[in-house]
Amino acid sequence: MKLKREFSLLVFFVLWISFFVQAQDRPNIILMMSDDQGYGDIGAHGNPYLKTPNIEAIGEEGVEMTHFFAYPNCSASRAAILTGRYPYRTGVTAVTQVDHFMNTQETTIAEILSDNGYRTGIFGKWHLGDNAPMRPTDQGFQEALVHKGGGIGQAAGPAGNTYFDPILEHNNVSKKYEGYCDDIFTDAAIDFISKKGKQPFFAYLATNLPHFPLQVPDEKAQPFREMGLHEDNALTYGMLDNIDGNVGRVLKRLKKLGIEENTIVIFLSDNGPRTRRTKNDTYPGRWVANLRGTKTSAYDNGIRVPFYVKWPKAFKKGITTNQMGTAIDILPTLLDACNIPVTKELKVDGQSLLPLWKGETNTLKKRTYFVQMHYGPTPFKYMHFSARTQKYKLVSPHNFPHGIVHQPTDFELKNVLKNLELYDVENDPSERKNIAGQHPEIVDQLLEEYDTWFDEVTEERDASGIQRIHLGTKAQLHTNLSRFDWGGPRVISRFDYGGPRVIEDNQLGYWQVTTEAGNYEVSYDLPEVPKDGIAHLKYNDIHLKQAISKGQKKVVFKDVQLPKGEGNFHAYFKTDRLATGPLFVDITKTK
Repeated sequence: MKLKREFSLLVFFVLWISFFVQAQDRPNIILMMSDDQGYGDIGAHGNPYLKTPNIEAIGEEGVEMTHFFAYPNCSASRAAILTGRYPYRTGVTAVTQVDHFMNTQETTIAEILSDNGYRTGIFGKWHLGDNAPMRPTDQGFQEALVHKGGGIGQAAGPAGNTYFDPILEHNNVSKKYEGYCDDIFTDAAIDFISKKGKQPFFAYLATNLPHFPLQVPDEKAQPFREMGLHEDNALTYGMLDNIDGNVGRVLKRLKKLGIEENTIVIFLSDNGPRTRRTKNDTYPGRWVANLRGTKTSAYDNGIRVPFYVKWPKAFKKGITTNQMGTAIDILPTLLDACNIPVTKELKVDGQSLLPLWKGETNTLKKRTYFVQMHYGPTPFKYMHFSARTQKYKLVSPHNFPHGIVHQPTDFELKNVLKNLELYDVENDPSERKNIAGQHPEIVDQLLEEYDTWFDEVTEERDASGIQRIHLGTKAQLHTNLSRFDWGGPRVISRFDYGGPRVIEDNQLGYWQVTTEAGNYEVSYDLPEVPKDGIAHLKYNDIHLKQAISKGQKKVVFKDVQLPKGEGNFHAYFKTDRLATGPLFVDITKTK
């Protein structure tokens, strides 16, 4: 018996040593991603104003993919990159009010790498859910310094936050930092990769630049003002210049640490630039490399992004390829590089690009990449999508995809299908010559592929349902709910086909939650209360009321007994017949 136990210990020890040695030999990974940086926001892509030498150096020392495609919005691209799966499968359709909640049954690359001996850290933008169980620390990141929501200063809070001296979340604890946000995130990432140890690392540096609001140190914007550029462009290019400088700092640190040779470095953007959202929303003079569309668009300026990668140990220098790469390819490619198998259980949609990056092949397996974007939690077939092969691209355009919130009528759908557009993107990268009429057989083929894709991914998404926020768990005893995360029909009706409305038009939603049984304290941060009224708290069979006065800023419900279960958490007040929601709701489990 003793001999058997000693043999088992020996086997365990040998396996542990083998795992440790293998982990040591695996490459470090740095994934740097900007926010709303277009393909044209690179000096080498013809931009007449902007220089990006540090970003371009990654491609000069490795590979540039000139035709790399993400999704038209922030959250969808992030879900695709982290899971290797189409975002519709993961629950992500758009960027706010439950549309950005990634289902936590998804397996992220951070979880996989963490399970295989990696240190994992995220610095910057997460945008896939701010509360348990959706936080980056719930999804495989051991170290996390992030802002809430989709951007600093948004409704996710805290109120009054800016890009300067921001309040950020460090491992789920709010803390005020000194400095400029992009520099703070880069400092933290550099500290993370500089820690001594024998474990490889995965550092995800996801800056929130150059996303709105346009805030940057004045000395960064001034050179572009002196070029005579519109103020919006001067600020944007100043932000992009800041990104490039911080990319240079990361590359310099790798060299100083002596780990450059076996570190994979990737730089890309999450989607195209915001040049306009509707016909009445202008952003004058932005260089877009002659691509059509804007952020949120299924045309190429909405989804074609800069992409550079290097791995000195394995890649030749200066490879440029026009083969189509996509956001869903990053996970399988990095796992391939790390010699970690992609299991069937992951149901990955992407393919490994490693043979292309290594120069072992010039072409990839033929495939069609699907993109769709709308607002609201329910996808509608045929509305604002593209289906792209290496040569052709089928497009169902929409001038205001945020307004796609209702099921279109059959009359509308017939009109959409009659007016589908087809482009030979190899010969017409600006998507100017619609050849759908000349090639109806290609339109029908790509449309059939889209039909199959849509039915499959939405069926999987519907089976999972919208991810619920967990209240009162050991992982998060205190939860802050914001308007950024609420849902409901009044929230969705904030946008419509007629165009955008001001946010004040719809001020009520609810939060879909799961609760642990216990005693809670619930407090509301109120918007302006115009006159005396009543604050309400509703959850399943519970309905509590409390009088409030004109001008009151906060209301607190103490000793609230919540049952174990799930439902919609309603928090609102009434000063007349129409209810209004709070700005924030803080829920703390006390017993």
